[in-house]
This record gives sequence, structure tokens and C-alpha cells, in this order.
Amino acid sequence: MTLVSAPELVELLASDASVSVLDVRWTLAEPDGHAAYLAGHVPGAVYVDLESDLSDHAVSGRGRHPLPAGIDLQAALRRWGVDDGDTVVVYDDWNRAGSSRAWWVLRAAGLANVRILDGGWAAWRAAGGPVQTGVSEVAEGAVTVRHADLYSGALPTLSAGDAAELGSTGVLLDARAPERFRGEVEPVDPVAGHIPGAVNLPSTSILREDGTFADREQLAALFRARGTDGTVTAGAYCGSGVTAAVLAAAAAVADVPLALFPGSWSQWSSDSANPVETGAGAS
Repeated sequence: MTLVSAPELVELLASDASVSVLDVRWTLAEPDGHAAYLAGHVPGAVYVDLESDLSDHAVSGRGRHPLPAGIDLQAALRRWGVDDGDTVVVYDDWNRAGSSRAWWVLRAAGLANVRILDGGWAAWRAAGGPVQTGVSEVAEGAVTVRHADLYSGALPTLSAGDAAELGSTGVLLDARAPERFRGEVEPVDPVAGHIPGAVNLPSTSILREDGTFADREQLAALFRARGTDGTVTAGAYCGSGVTAAVLAAAAAVADVPLALFPGSWSQWSSDSANPVETGAGAS
């Protein structure tokens, strides 16, 4: 399972199950969500910093949010109190970006039971879930990360060369907003546009108004409409590998195989030798 509802999480936390809850609040405008975490979070949840815990900025040439090394992630997971066999629930408060990044990173590291809180923090509050303030104290965990290199870990990834090839031989989904895909605006990276042959599927388009994921049939239909029906090789990218993970999570719900280009547009556009396409394309 990829998702867990707020009522299901309430029941899970009240059961004898071994559960670790991670608060991964992050937005492009406010990447540090620690203050929001301190003001209120799911009881027992530990704050996870997407910038420092789920990325390794010491890595060059792989975009704005390079994947962390397995050994560093293992140390972080143990600090968060995660043990082997735990059900790990991740949540955020913005378009499922932070939680999907955490879900993808932890699954790529080899953790089998990772779930995204469907609807995030808003769903928890709407369900009447209890709120804890301050910092949750947790005992040191003993989880083992089985993949030292997440770029060749338990989930499929794309290199820049793979992404270029998919643009013409398979389906390459661009998860950014339509105006960024078309190259009309580019608020973050130095070059506007998209990888040639890519098809636009904004990560927000697979969410309902309340921030929950569309159901399995609706998601499958969205992917089919972009040519991604499981019969062709498909991948996804975004600005820096964060919101593309939302598409990866949605694909997992719909049982559609989908690889991730972790470096995404930030890596692609940093190399002047890479071609750039603008306009609506096949979106």
C-alpha cells in the first residue's frame, strides 16, 4: 500500500503496531518547515528536513536536490526512531511534495512499508486527529538501509541520457506547472523550457481539491491519457526531483511502472549541451 487515510492512521497509532511518523513539511517558498512542526504535529511525529535529511547538497552535477547516500539516510532514520519492520507514515502540508519525496527516498533505500498520509496535515486536522506541540522524543532506532547508492536502489531511476532517450522512445512526464513546462516562466532554474519530447502532467493535477490523491481508476486514466499505460517505458521529472515523486507515488497507486529522474530539470538545464524545447508540445 502507498497511502493511508487519516482515520486509518488514528487506528494504527492506537494499535500495537510499530509505527514511525515523519513530518516532512516543505515548500518551494518555505523549505524549512520546523516552525510549523513545533506549532503542531501528529503525536509522536519527528520532523524531517527535506533539504538536509532527504538531499545531499555536497553532490555536484545532479541537480538541486541530489539523493542522500544510504549510510547517511540510515543514520537519520535511526535518529528518527525507525526500526526494521516499522510501518513508516510520512506527511506534509503542501501538495504532497515533501511526503512523496520521503516516500520515494525511503522506498528506494529498501524500506518496504512506507505510506503517505493521504491529504496530509489538513486531512489529519479535518479528521479530528490529536495535535502535539514541541518536539517528540523518540528512542534510537536500529533500521538497516540496504542500498548504499539510491540512484541504483530499490526503485528505478533515470540518468540524463535515459531521460533524453525516453523523450523519443517512451513517455517522459514533466510534473511542473504548465507555464514552466512551456517555458513561459522559470522562477528557479537558469533556463526555461522542458526536455524534448516530454509530456506535461502537473503533480497537482492528480490531487483532489482537498489534497488527497485521486482514486486508482482516475489516476490510471490520467496516465493513460499521457500514453503511460504500463505497456511502454515511462519516467517522470520536475524541477529538482521533488514533485515528480508525487507522480511516482500516484503511479504506484495506479500500478503503473514509472521511473524517476532525480536530477530533473535542474540537472538537465545546467548542461548547455542539452537541448531545450518550449511550447505546449504534446501536453
